[in-house]
Amino acid sequence: MSSKKILAIGDVANTFSVLKKFTKNYEIDLINFPWDTANRSTELDNAEFFNSLKVKEQVDKINSIKHNYELAIVNTWSGALVAYLCGLDYILFFVGAALRVPLFKKNPKLEYLKNPLPTLNVFERKFYKKILDNAIFCGANANDLFIELQKYRKKDIFEIGIPVDTQLFSAHVKPLDLKKNKFTFLSAQRIGLAKGIDIIWKAIEMTKTDFEVLQVDWFLGQRTDEEREINEKLKTNRPKKVKIIPVFKREDIPRAFVSVDAVIGQMKNGLGATIEREAAYCRIPVLQYADPKIKFKAGDKISNSPFLPHSNNPEVIAELIDKIVTSKEFRENLVDQEFNFVKAVADPIVISAQWEKLFSNAIKIKQKCKRSKFQLKIRLYYFLFANKLYFRKIKNRFF
Repeated sequence: MSSKKILAIGDVANTFSVLKKFTKNYEIDLINFPWDTANRSTELDNAEFFNSLKVKEQVDKINSIKHNYELAIVNTWSGALVAYLCGLDYILFFVGAALRVPLFKKNPKLEYLKNPLPTLNVFERKFYKKILDNAIFCGANANDLFIELQKYRKKDIFEIGIPVDTQLFSAHVKPLDLKKNKFTFLSAQRIGLAKGIDIIWKAIEMTKTDFEVLQVDWFLGQRTDEEREINEKLKTNRPKKVKIIPVFKREDIPRAFVSVDAVIGQMKNGLGATIEREAAYCRIPVLQYADPKIKFKAGDKISNSPFLPHSNNPEVIAELIDKIVTSKEFRENLVDQEFNFVKAVADPIVISAQWEKLFSNAIKIKQKCKRSKFQLKIRLYYFLFANKLYFRKIKNRFF
């Protein structure tokens, strides 16, 4: 089978970056947005970036290259917007909060914020619902997100896990010189309530052992004044045992993992995320809240996660932190269980094969009737209309 080309627009969590390495029958090209966040510094140099955040320039760029590709894959609303405006056949894959607070929902609210996020007007919400409906397939990387997806779309939906980049993450990489002089944890996740940083801070204050936590200077969500204020308070009012350090480049993350004694992961959703699995693959003990009600599928087997704790009670977490610090045997047993689990559920070869099957099916059923330039102009004009109709705003956002 000859290689077919897939265009990935807007890659968060490096999902498509890993697929690019492991797919056999499809060639994936990555193009990402020049967001002014740490996300860019944590990516490998295998992606092209748009030159601008203006939608018109992004659309022009994709229109100039879209004839080279069979299909597009997107995992941000920004990527889906560009794919839709350009008339691409695309797969929309959700990996984070984008589906928990969808743009087509009025007054979307995160459970950990008092106030809802800014809402779009009725025309914008209808527009983004069309973007969801227009995707050939819609998917989610975890069971809780898949359940959420089922609320908004009933057909042509799927669940596929996030693969670990086994070419990058290994126990055999060269450690970084972090100049640690005591037992050291690394918290490589972003600072924010969604990751349970507030719970972690409380737990650290309850511990009895001597250790240090290196927390990367990376914020989760700055969408509202409330969220920005909460994040700043979390950073400012952190425990004395927590030291803020710069964000690592992605190629240095495995080196950072093997340089510390253990990793503290998220303590909020009970599911776990990419960072915890990558650390486990480096054979570093990881503390991460694992809800015992959540099941994972690896081949024909269904199992619970061996990550600990099974409760996000700060007292329970504090006891486990102290046990990690004091017991080498406990650390070694935990490493073995976590590594074997991640190897089973996040195998990049297995997950890439699932994606290749999805690509094949999508190409077979994708819309045969190409959109005319007139149809695409109608989409564009509707988008402009939905964006408040104010020329100054349209000019700043679009041109």
